[in-house]
Amino acid sequence: MSAPASPAAAPPALPVTFRPSRTRAVLYTVGIAQLAALTAIAVLLPELSGGERISFAGTGVLVGAVLLLLGRPRVVARPEGVTVVNLTTRRDLAWAQVLRVNLRAGDPWVHLDLADGTSLPAMGIQPGIAREQAIRDARALRDLVERHGAVDHTAR
Repeated sequence: MSAPASPAAAPPALPVTFRPSRTRAVLYTVGIAQLAALTAIAVLLPELSGGERISFAGTGVLVGAVLLLLGRPRVVARPEGVTVVNLTTRRDLAWAQVLRVNLRAGDPWVHLDLADGTSLPAMGIQPGIAREQAIRDARALRDLVERHGAVDHTAR
């Protein structure tokens, strides 16, 4: 993403949420299907003991929970800053804290370069099965960072 944003393209209105919608749809569909299949096995096989039935259903719930967790990532841009929600963490950032939005070829998701010299993965924008959408989302977030971050830097 080294190409500059086109001046004609305006950043999206705030608040805006970026998330891998296709990936989430696949994860949720697979989660529901596997839960239904394992629950059906637990209920329909007569030779299973009570403990085995519970194990099948419990495994379905556990796998479903993991798939829900994998569908959690998102990036929320609001007037006051950016919230990055990854698998198990959430981080709220002021616009001035985000210096750059990076999505290089081969990256599994966007990385945010922060003012403290660190890089924060933003798994809510990932090219996985929707590459073009991820590129559009990364550009939109970059435009928002450039617009809102510049305002915060001049206010100092």
